[in-house]
Amino acid sequence: MIDSLCDQVGDGDIAVVGLYCDFLAQQEQTITNIMGAILKQLVFKGGIPEDMREAFQKGKGEFGGRGPLLEDLMRMLRMAISSSPQVSICIDALDECLPKHLPKLLKSLRDIVQESPRTKIFLTGRPHVRGAIQRYFTGVVVIPISPNMDDIRSYLDMRLDQDEDQDEAMDNDLRADILRTILDKMSNM
Repeated sequence: MIDSLCDQVGDGDIAVVGLYCDFLAQQEQTITNIMGAILKQLVFKGGIPEDMREAFQKGKGEFGGRGPLLEDLMRMLRMAISSSPQVSICIDALDECLPKHLPKLLKSLRDIVQESPRTKIFLTGRPHVRGAIQRYFTGVVVIPISPNMDDIRSYLDMRLDQDEDQDEAMDNDLRADILRTILDKMSNM
């Protein structure tokens, strides 16, 4: 999705921001860190405005060297977004975001879109986050994506071929059983 948006943008003034919610980094992916990452990508092209630089320096000087508060980041985001004709914010694997952070993240994204209608939000995630997204965004377009079984089979074949212990422990029957079991479970999802 991000590659496609970037290809469409070319050298225009449209900003594309991308984030991936990682299950292994859930504790670090707070709403403040996510909004900070979006802001960082937005200001990267044009340089950091002086008032933003000052806000970050002020936060470093405070007790514990904390960063800006969410309200400060949202204010800075509004400024950064207002300087672009259009902004696309893409967040992949939203289902990997900690459930306690999801409502505030979605509310913050909704606030951005309400204040700047030229901002487009693209979210991906497993079906169980759809309800939360629909609570914050009316008229959301949902595009279901299903795995291609041939792609999964090819991936499994490749991974089984890479298994260093396959000669010792795996015969053709075990390999076929592994493939059949995983593909059956995938087709039932």
